[in-house]
Amino acid sequence: MPPHSTSQRSRGRDSAEHPVRFPFAHHCCCCLSRPPPPRRGGRRPGMEIAAAAVGCSKEHQKIYADWFALADPDGDGRVTGSDATKFFAMSGLSRSDLKQVWAIADSKRQGYLGFGEFAAAMQLVSLAQAGKEITQNSLKLEDLSSLDPPVMKGLDELLARSMAIVNVVRKEENDTPQVQAPFANNWFGSKSAKKMQTPLTAVTSVVDGLKRLYVEKLKPLEVAYRFNDFASPLLTNSDFDAKPMVMLLGQYSTGKTTFIKHLLKTSYPGAHVGPEPTTDRFVVVMSGPDERTVPGNTIAVQADMPFNGLTTFGGAFLSKFECSQMPHPLLEHITFVDTPGVLSGEKQRTQRSYDFTGVTSWFAAKCDLILLLFDPHKLDISDEFKRVISSLRGHDDKIRVVLNKADQVDTQQLMRVYGALMWSLGKVLNTPEVMRVYIGSFNDKPVNESAVGPIGKDLFEKEQEDLLADLKDIPKKACDRRVNEFVKRARAAKIHAYIIGHLKKEMPAVMGKAKAQQRLIDNLQDEFAKVQREYHLPAGDFPDAEHFKEVLGGYSIDKFEKMKPKMVQAVDDMLAYDIPELLKNLSNPYQ
Repeated sequence: MPPHSTSQRSRGRDSAEHPVRFPFAHHCCCCLSRPPPPRRGGRRPGMEIAAAAVGCSKEHQKIYADWFALADPDGDGRVTGSDATKFFAMSGLSRSDLKQVWAIADSKRQGYLGFGEFAAAMQLVSLAQAGKEITQNSLKLEDLSSLDPPVMKGLDELLARSMAIVNVVRKEENDTPQVQAPFANNWFGSKSAKKMQTPLTAVTSVVDGLKRLYVEKLKPLEVAYRFNDFASPLLTNSDFDAKPMVMLLGQYSTGKTTFIKHLLKTSYPGAHVGPEPTTDRFVVVMSGPDERTVPGNTIAVQADMPFNGLTTFGGAFLSKFECSQMPHPLLEHITFVDTPGVLSGEKQRTQRSYDFTGVTSWFAAKCDLILLLFDPHKLDISDEFKRVISSLRGHDDKIRVVLNKADQVDTQQLMRVYGALMWSLGKVLNTPEVMRVYIGSFNDKPVNESAVGPIGKDLFEKEQEDLLADLKDIPKKACDRRVNEFVKRARAAKIHAYIIGHLKKEMPAVMGKAKAQQRLIDNLQDEFAKVQREYHLPAGDFPDAEHFKEVLGGYSIDKFEKMKPKMVQAVDDMLAYDIPELLKNLSNPYQ
């Protein structure tokens, strides 16, 4: 490593405790959540904790906090690509090295670096200056406690100027520290303080860009044609900002709750495990300051939670819904949804007091991964389970199948069980692709090697590694998933507008409206076909006709808005130009 200047030398190397690590949970800086808004003086609460988690000493934490304030001129807690290119240039690294640094630090592809990601980037720069290769595993393989901050040419002068200006400001304001850093805006002025008045190209994250596009272009179309009543409730900020979610579905006693406990390495508030149907409610397991359970009616009305849409399922469901909160490093990145066991046999005749299939469909749209759990003794797919799987239509890319408790049968039986499971799934999923099935025993007990033998044990370990790798990738793919779901929603809303506009046009002007509406509802599939031909739309993107009929029956078609081409054109422009431009502007700045 090049020699450090006087002010960048003699840094302390205090050791810091690391959080509990799991084989699939990546706890480097680039996986830590963004810091809270800055306090007076430009320091952000929580920075020390974030940096300590990756092996930084307390002195290094202060150094990176000061550097972050320089690189973030408007103090919004985000270093964008244009900010980073100017700050990182002081490292003297090549463009290809800095491209790799950004790609690793912004692994979630958010389009900006929070403090945790920025600190990770600085550590990677330091490694690159020492002549070491930069890879995804660099921060895990190196001894970060002995790693000095990188040499940044000209940074000492900037820090000295910043301190001089801060001291002058404090004297003028009677020793009151200021939040803004005017010196930074002078030399790093890549972002305006009036960000909300800037065009879409100036937003600092992909999610913020999607929020603005939704409010300005997609939401007006949804409101005009009541898309929220037919498909999905209107989106809120909490829907965009929510952590990635994983939902577990399966019959009772297939190990759903135990699976979550296995990943967390501990139980969670309200967890019950037993051979009988113990989980009788939907439980969202998420991060919180302390261990507690929150009732469904309470959690559904909290504006900062993404569960407001569940109020449409009524009080009967909300009484069977709760949130389990606890502090846990894994839950900082992923939220789990534990579900009641799907009923089978005679139990199916006992009707639930709420729309179970509708609720699972709602969660499926919100989740990033859906795990269908089976065990060797519960391979039959009941009528209710079949309806649940059918409700996942359109989310096939999220579904993973887990054959749990596989060590309860020997190798020969396991082969037959696997074949029977694939046969059962083939009849329900109606897809030519072969579904990925993970085989294992996902609990804290050792594998029953006497039943499966050494070959089976090795198989289970490899399968578990594959599944855990799938889970590990969820936070990294969360931003891409947000864009994917947003585009799917925009296309669905556009088709919905075409359908409603067509039905409105088919209504008579004065007489016979009731008969005309009934005729249109009865022949809805034919009307769908007319819309498809008129606008050249793919048949697979149309909504379920039976569900559409059911909702449409409660409306007077004559009261809907006429077709507004400008609204649809705005959504088309958003899909064709705005979203690609947003992704391009917030991609790796060294591309």
